[in-house]
Amino acid sequence: MSILGGISVIFDLDGTLVDSEPNYYEASRELLTHHGFPGYTWRDNEQYVGIGTWETLGIWKTRYGIAAPQNDLLAELNHRYLALARTSTPVYPQMRKFVELLAGEGVPMAVASGSSPEAIEAILTGTGLSAWLSTTVSADEVAHGKPAPDVFLEAARRLGAAPADCVVLEDAAPGAAAAHAAGMRCIAIPYVAAQADAPAFATAELLLRGGQRAFTARAAYDWLANPAPAS
Repeated sequence: MSILGGISVIFDLDGTLVDSEPNYYEASRELLTHHGFPGYTWRDNEQYVGIGTWETLGIWKTRYGIAAPQNDLLAELNHRYLALARTSTPVYPQMRKFVELLAGEGVPMAVASGSSPEAIEAILTGTGLSAWLSTTVSADEVAHGKPAPDVFLEAARRLGAAPADCVVLEDAAPGAAAAHAAGMRCIAIPYVAAQADAPAFATAELLLRGGQRAFTARAAYDWLANPAPAS
């Protein structure tokens, strides 16, 4: 039996397992430019990290006064994003090692993401992560996206795991808030370093302020086996 006992691990996808934010930024920039709002910057994009695609589009419709129906915008953004995601989505090397390490121990794993089911499938298949991560939940499949706990609770349900036995890996404050609301432990790996002091990250049991640079598969595994106080 694994020394991790009955633990199940739930991964956020974008910015946690894979560095997909540059692709989301480019797709978002293209969409907004197409609808008459050029000049969208990376700094503009940072404020939407961790927020579901549907929620983001709702904000844009109000902020920019976009007339197109939200469903049409979602289809357009997904089309633009998938064209990029299928060809250039890098996996964080230590995250891949962590997934492989957990798989070797038979730890149940899932992905719970604000991205569409199509985007999740494309990325996991294209990166080879689908070999270990077959249980997935999109925010499109639940009532509310992060920071609501719905995607994580649904992931736990599909794994047959109690929320208290689940550990979430997240790069964004809304995701950390969602994990806390779900009653799950959280390893927080901020994608945007300047957001490490966000109140939601303070709820994480392990906060790696250095983001992916501070994450190693072995250290994360050891923490799961013997949790230490939050840092």
